[in-house]
Amino acid sequence: MTGRARLTASAAVATLAASCAMLPLVDKSVWILQAAFLLALQSTAGVLARRVPLPGPLTVAVQALTGLLLLTVAFAGEQAVAGLLPGPEAFHEFGQLVQEGAEDVGRYAIPAPATAGIRLLLVGGVLVVGLAVDAVAVTYRSAAPAGLPLLALYSVAAGLGQGEHGRLWFLAAASGYLLLLLTEGRERLARWGRVLSGGRTAPPAPGPATAGGGRLARVRTGRRIGALALGIALAVPAALPSMQGGLFEPAGRGADPGSGPGGTTSVKPLVALQDSLNQPENRELLRLRSSAENTRDLYLRIVALDRFDGAAWQTTDRPLMELPAALPAPPGLAAGVRTSRVDTSLTASDGYAQNYLPLPYPAEEVRTEGRWRYEPEGRVLAGERGQTTRGVRYQVSSLQVEPTAAQLAAAPAPPEEILRAYTRVPSSLPPVVAQTARKVTAGSANAYQQAVMLQDWFSVGGGFQYDTQVASGTGAEAVARFLAAKRGFCIHFSFSMAAMARTLGIPARVAVGFMPGTPMADGSVSVGSKDAHAWPELYFEGVGWTRFEPTPSRGTTPEYTVAEPSPGAEPGAGPAPLPDRTAVPPSVPKGTDACPPAQKRLGECRSPAAPAEGSGPASGGPSAGTVAGVAVAALAVLVLPLLPMLWRRRVRARRLGGPGRRARPARPPSPGAAPGAAPLVDADAEDAAAAERTLAAWRELTDSAWDYGIPPDDSRSPRGAAARIVTAGALQGAAAESAGRVAAAVEQVLYAPRPRPMPGLAEDVECVRAGLHAAAGRGARLRAVLLPRSSARLLRGLARPGSFARRRSAAA
Repeated sequence: MTGRARLTASAAVATLAASCAMLPLVDKSVWILQAAFLLALQSTAGVLARRVPLPGPLTVAVQALTGLLLLTVAFAGEQAVAGLLPGPEAFHEFGQLVQEGAEDVGRYAIPAPATAGIRLLLVGGVLVVGLAVDAVAVTYRSAAPAGLPLLALYSVAAGLGQGEHGRLWFLAAASGYLLLLLTEGRERLARWGRVLSGGRTAPPAPGPATAGGGRLARVRTGRRIGALALGIALAVPAALPSMQGGLFEPAGRGADPGSGPGGTTSVKPLVALQDSLNQPENRELLRLRSSAENTRDLYLRIVALDRFDGAAWQTTDRPLMELPAALPAPPGLAAGVRTSRVDTSLTASDGYAQNYLPLPYPAEEVRTEGRWRYEPEGRVLAGERGQTTRGVRYQVSSLQVEPTAAQLAAAPAPPEEILRAYTRVPSSLPPVVAQTARKVTAGSANAYQQAVMLQDWFSVGGGFQYDTQVASGTGAEAVARFLAAKRGFCIHFSFSMAAMARTLGIPARVAVGFMPGTPMADGSVSVGSKDAHAWPELYFEGVGWTRFEPTPSRGTTPEYTVAEPSPGAEPGAGPAPLPDRTAVPPSVPKGTDACPPAQKRLGECRSPAAPAEGSGPASGGPSAGTVAGVAVAALAVLVLPLLPMLWRRRVRARRLGGPGRRARPARPPSPGAAPGAAPLVDADAEDAAAAERTLAAWRELTDSAWDYGIPPDDSRSPRGAAARIVTAGALQGAAAESAGRVAAAVEQVLYAPRPRPMPGLAEDVECVRAGLHAAAGRGARLRAVLLPRSSARLLRGLARPGSFARRRSAAA
């Protein structure tokens, strides 16, 4: 195996090692085998292209085309031309898969199912990163910067997953990168060993330019890359959202809500709840059996948001305690209120993982395995040390509280501590919220009537419409904007009713959890992702925290709120044409009861209920033209700024003896030679090729000086031009001596009757470049690398294609 082939294999291994960090994100790891196979084929295409040899940009283009063809065969073979060539239909399929994959990433908990969209994102990402690593490390022979795409790949996985094996994946990625560096070092030694051990009679004396300009320049570059890599490693995971919390993301003072006796509970449910409602497929999360005669009021409560700062509703951070055998009695519940005991057995699906256990309210006893802790105020069960709901089976004994309208209307004033904690309204809340609350509840006799008027105004008489595509909204004006727009989903309705109730002096908070699920034929109830819901809870002394349902067409209206009439409709506002709240059953979650296995294998399963128009994401993905345009624009944004740097690296490699360089027959001196120079037609092929390399080294030296701000001067002799570069570039020691040796070699080739080229000119040119780099400022160094001035030759050549081809041949 050649050195280039070994370096290619190391680049592929490093990419796969970094890709292993994404294994915990998906429940099945078969995708990594597919990615490894396709990456091997893409890398093989690069090996063959470099063996031709093709220029660097063409090699990268060949690999990119190979990767596109491989992805087409793997993911869009049925839509491709002849099963291989991507056409408009294949690009359309890619667009749909990318859209579905992006939705699945935000929808599913870790580990997510390996859907076609997620597999395309994973495998395609590995191929893109593998292409970048191979191009930088192999095609352009610079392995150190190849660590940046590897770090980006690892950082995405580290930011999304917070598993217990993070250190193991980091070691795997770091080992792959070190293997790449060691392979490149070995390949460099093999390539330069003959020159270093050759018969050079006058090696440059060690000096600042040699010791400090060459090795120290590379050391400084390594330090900068290391510092940049460390910064990205620290910043990217902190910026990326975590998927570990399942439907609701932990956001307390600690990553683990139950980390110990002082642990706290806190969630941020807005975005996750909306994503669950907008997903195209109703995925089963829980399956339960209950002793309740009617499960229409069996809401599963996860957490209560009781802190309102005017911009958002959040949970108050409170200490956790050991889960008691019997939970304390719910606050505010008196003996005269009718209650019945309900026993419920629940099983969470393997794809549903969050840190909070859904429970009927109010629960009296919870029997479950695992590490769960209890927060008494919110009656919340939170997992500790990574405990989640994934696959958990548990039994709950709870009370079904059935107050009457008369009991709620006669409720006495709440205790002072309840009023103080749950009627607090920030001064930033717009006055229109309180004004609207008083207007809607005008004529009410008590807090109960006010609550019913608010509920009926939102659900029936106020002209509101249910729409999950509306932004969830934050900020002090969010409630006021919703009251004006009158479009939203459960978050808007529950948050707004709770805020308006507080302005009326009624203790209120917002509960987040699940509506009653769909009854199945076997007597169980299936709770799906589309059953995710939020509703307000208002406190009435003697009854306790009481559920209300202001969201139109969602959930069930409590019986204790329909005994009173609904006089609270806004004057002049007619009822909105909404469907019957109990006539539209929720769609059945996708599970074993929804579609037979035979139909699943044939792809004939369909959603039991089509979503309402405008209530879900668009049915079709972006058009093929849009996908192609975005791809071309992204490629242009990434590649065009790098063209000058890549062109200079390629030209430098060819001039100083890089790959693809061949000996040519003797020819006259280049047009830049001094007048009267003798032609080289008398030299044999070997001497002519050596003389050609000398002239190419001289052109590289003058272009390198040009990159650092010393433009070429063709009116000077080689010795005078070298002296000018030494003076203007502040070269000293070995760098100045190297410039003089290159000039002397050029003069000897141009003017001697029998040219005798000197060996080691490539090292002399590199020594001069190192000296120029060391003497230049930071801005000049960056410009010399990223936007070299000598790339003006490229622009002139592009303007004159024929002339550019001749100049390229001469420069090479």
